[in-house]
Amino acid sequence: MEPSLPGMSEDADTTIHQPSAGRRRPAAAMMTAMEAPIPAERLTIVPANEASWDDLTAIFDTGTDPGRCQCQRYKVVGWIWRDSTQPERTALLRAQTACGEPDAAATSGLVAYVDGEPAGWAAVEPRTAYPKLRTSRVPWSGRDEDKDDDGVWAVTCLVVRKGYRGRGLTYPLARATIDFARERGARALEAYPMITHPGKEITWGELHVGARQVFEDAGFEQVSHPTVRRVVMRVAFT
Repeated sequence: MEPSLPGMSEDADTTIHQPSAGRRRPAAAMMTAMEAPIPAERLTIVPANEASWDDLTAIFDTGTDPGRCQCQRYKVVGWIWRDSTQPERTALLRAQTACGEPDAAATSGLVAYVDGEPAGWAAVEPRTAYPKLRTSRVPWSGRDEDKDDDGVWAVTCLVVRKGYRGRGLTYPLARATIDFARERGARALEAYPMITHPGKEITWGELHVGARQVFEDAGFEQVSHPTVRRVVMRVAFT
């Protein structure tokens, strides 16, 4: 995750398009200049059903927190670690994304490529697709919202693959969720990011929801502040 690197709007592409057909760069090339922001011309973002399952699993990496969760924190009813197994979570993610099925009717997120290499993920679906959100106080505290309104979509997770972190990739991913949701009929799109502070380390387990400045840069506006470190941000389309 990268909670900083403001100003990425000038050099990040929010267009959803196909990954390039050229050969992928070798692993050694992936690591060169890894601290530099990723130029727009090296970045492509596609719906997950247009990416391969192997590419998505490379981003999640089974030995990491994202790999263990498989983006099921808001999907599993109950306590994720007690009420689901790793194989079950993996199977759920594969079914939800429909990876490798470009004609699928729906998918659950976006996959980012850098020079043809899978590098990032954003989970974005109708808010009603996340059962666990219904029992979380963050989206609802101090608001008059219909929990059954499937016209409101939500960004619930951002993942950046090891080797690409710290380079601002969450910024274009967050921006790409806007067109993705709007083109699929959303009336509004929400996110539930954290407030970060310079010099204070935050684990991925907390920051998977994204940092506030990432969504501010994308054009989301804060609509509530339900906890000390969490805010609700929203883009309205109608």
